Amino acid sequence: MDIFGILNLVGGLALFLYGMSAMGDGLVQLSGGRLEKILEQLTKKKIMAVLLGLMVTAIIQSSSATTVMVVGFVNSGIMNLSQAVGIIMGANIGTTVTSWLLSLTGIQGSSLFLKLLKPSSFSPVLAAIGVILTMTAREDDRKKNIGTILVGFAILMFGMEAMSSAVSPLAKDEKFTGILTAFSNPILGTLAGAALTAIIQSSSASVGILQALCVTGAVSFGTAIPIIMGQNIGTCATALISSVGASKNARRASLIHLYFNLIGTLLFLVVFYTLNSFLHFPFLAQTAGAADIAVIHSLFNVGCTIVLFPFSNILVKLATLSIPDGKDTQTDTRPAALQALDERFLDRPGFAMNLCKEAVDHMADLARNSFQLAMGLLVNFSEKDLQTVIAMEQEADSYEDTLGTYLVKLSGRDLSKADSRTLSILLHCINDFERISDHAINVAESAQELRDKGLSLSPDSRSELAVYSRAVGDILDLTVSVFAADDTRRAKSVEPLEEVIDSLSLEMRQRHIERLRRGACSLEAGLILEDILTGYERVSDHCSNVAVCLIEVHADEYDTHEYLNLTTKGSDPWFRREYAKKRQEYLLP
Repeated sequence: MDIFGILNLVGGLALFLYGMSAMGDGLVQLSGGRLEKILEQLTKKKIMAVLLGLMVTAIIQSSSATTVMVVGFVNSGIMNLSQAVGIIMGANIGTTVTSWLLSLTGIQGSSLFLKLLKPSSFSPVLAAIGVILTMTAREDDRKKNIGTILVGFAILMFGMEAMSSAVSPLAKDEKFTGILTAFSNPILGTLAGAALTAIIQSSSASVGILQALCVTGAVSFGTAIPIIMGQNIGTCATALISSVGASKNARRASLIHLYFNLIGTLLFLVVFYTLNSFLHFPFLAQTAGAADIAVIHSLFNVGCTIVLFPFSNILVKLATLSIPDGKDTQTDTRPAALQALDERFLDRPGFAMNLCKEAVDHMADLARNSFQLAMGLLVNFSEKDLQTVIAMEQEADSYEDTLGTYLVKLSGRDLSKADSRTLSILLHCINDFERISDHAINVAESAQELRDKGLSLSPDSRSELAVYSRAVGDILDLTVSVFAADDTRRAKSVEPLEEVIDSLSLEMRQRHIERLRRGACSLEAGLILEDILTGYERVSDHCSNVAVCLIEVHADEYDTHEYLNLTTKGSDPWFRREYAKKRQEYLLP
């Protein structure tokens, strides 16, 4: 092979790897995080876990990516090792789908049907359709993702054809033939397959390279079998690297992947070559084609799963023995929703965004509950409840810090338009929810001050504050509800209630001033009441911010200022009716 042949080979390999990556990315974008969510939720039965691992890997075209996700699930506590082992087994079977697709390049025949099955016939058509879909699709259209998948598949096949064409002259090269023959040694062939796969981080890609070499006619079954065995071991490198610095269970999950492939390979090699020493299989000297590689790859992975599936618990125990229990320096004391935000999921933006939304939903509930508990302290003070409010505020701070950092990292990924909108909403709203928990501390401290100084509000103030507290509790419930449901229609109902709360605050202050003039309320208690009213009003403002953010991001016809002007000026008949109805609902006594 001359320098131009080498360049063609390198270029073909580059197209092959890029096409595989583009097709996988398109499939992941099209799924929008749903595949990962299925893995997370439906893995209680091991056989179901195997089937799910197979399905997801067949779709995203990467057993390494599936296994890395599993390591992330285990590390974040979403999944246990017993569930993980089934998905890992299924991922090994799912990765064989790629080899079957690539085997189409080896189809030969003169009939029209066989010619149409060859990638050189249909890949240009797929590429053209993919380009048209990509160029005509809107920014967040499913057509764009489908187009990316088709273009990626076409590039993958073009790269495969280019590699095959580049190595075809090697068919007559005795040195090349001699090198491949050396790999028929089980140990040498296994090591070569493992090394190649570990370097390129993809068993599908290494199998594709082997299939491309089949065009030379120098790849025999005796050469192909040990290389394929090694490829299954080499693919474990990605998960092992991913588990570095993770929890013990996450490292165990990566070891389960390694042990499964290692034990399966050793069993196969020992049994197969022991039988060969007696039976002398004649097919080992025969030339293997691309389809033959796919058959060997599939039979091995399916066979390993069938043989080792009954012993899945032993694989878990073996991994546990390798990394024994004890003091784990990686212990995470954060809430489960924050532990789920594993950085491994950043490569799956759709799923990572779903996890962030769930975490902010938890944060919203936390802020709402903390403020309602703080309002309860004004009626019935409890030192235990005060400490609970303080602990909840600290937890809300943890949510804001962790989510803010994670969302910033996620913003640098390739997000769909829908995910970009969600990210914008979450980044805006986590500060509002954190501030609500801060105001809960302020109200709780006011209640403590009243208790410590032996002060009490006048009966009229307490009656008015009960109505005010009910209004603030209702706006919190409404805001958290519309945020969780991403309901922009109901979000419009927040602003009229916020205006009612502003009116209540103004009216209560006027009444309080009148009581001070009559001497019906002490000045010191009045100052504390002023702090309470301010806290209540600020909380309703933050609720308004959340609702306005939802409307602003999702509806192009509104922006924040236009929406606030529309509602606060009362120019909208619907707003005036809604305000009047709510005003009657929260009349001060």
